[in-house]
Amino acid sequence: MSAAACPFPAAEEAARPPLPPPPLPPVPPSPPPFFSFSSSSPGGRPAAAMALAEAGARGRLLLWPRVVLFGDSITEFSFQENGWGSSLAERLVRKCDVVNRGVSGYNTRWAKLILPRLITRSTSAESTVAVTIFFGANDSALKDLNPKQHVPLEEYSANLKSMIQYLKSVDITEDRIILITPPPLQESAWEKECLAKGDKLNRRNATTGEYAQACVQVARDCGTDVLDLWTLMQKDEDFSSYLSDGLHLSTKGNSFLAAQLWSRLEKKLSALPSLLPYWRDVDHTNPEASLL
Repeated sequence: MSAAACPFPAAEEAARPPLPPPPLPPVPPSPPPFFSFSSSSPGGRPAAAMALAEAGARGRLLLWPRVVLFGDSITEFSFQENGWGSSLAERLVRKCDVVNRGVSGYNTRWAKLILPRLITRSTSAESTVAVTIFFGANDSALKDLNPKQHVPLEEYSANLKSMIQYLKSVDITEDRIILITPPPLQESAWEKECLAKGDKLNRRNATTGEYAQACVQVARDCGTDVLDLWTLMQKDEDFSSYLSDGLHLSTKGNSFLAAQLWSRLEKKLSALPSLLPYWRDVDHTNPEASLL
């Protein structure tokens, strides 16, 4: 449209007041609150919440003991179906929590850095009744083929000692610590896994054995318990049945580790009581007397 055809001069159009905004839609009524607030509740706190808080105050804090599983992928995968961690948790139900702190792909160089973030004196050491330290499968990777995960043998030993010393510094004594060596490596099966990813075989069973022996020696030096998985599994001539891909555990391997670990943990945890009374022992006429 040309300037001559505009119905209002520019100055006059600019001076016109702006149109009022459209009306807002009506606000729907608020739904009723989940809790009903009693006028007698100080501060307007929900009466039901106050009742629970008062009941809790009358009872003692229920401190649930825990076992911490610290390791690499073999620990991270331990809560899968038929895993050794889940088997341990089933044995300890109502007595102890089993906490999975497995981190796939990690070595001891990285593990010693994160351990103080996982267990501290103020938050968890008091209730920790056992800790497993299960590293070496990645540390023992061949340096020239897998430099990212490889950790030299002497450093591996030093890192294990460093983690034990840290746990002792937060009052987790050596009798509550169990080192686990890496399992043996079935080279032909693991080589297939490597080739499928375009890599060469990046681990050797003999090298893994050196790390396993170093782990056993650290346990002797530091006074901790140790589960020499590398040696125990190879007592079976066909140890490949313990492994799913040459490196990680099969169902049979998980069962084997669970049984071996329990034989070491049982004596440490046998005195733990079953937490909270059996349901038939609860006084249903006065449950507070049984539960608080």
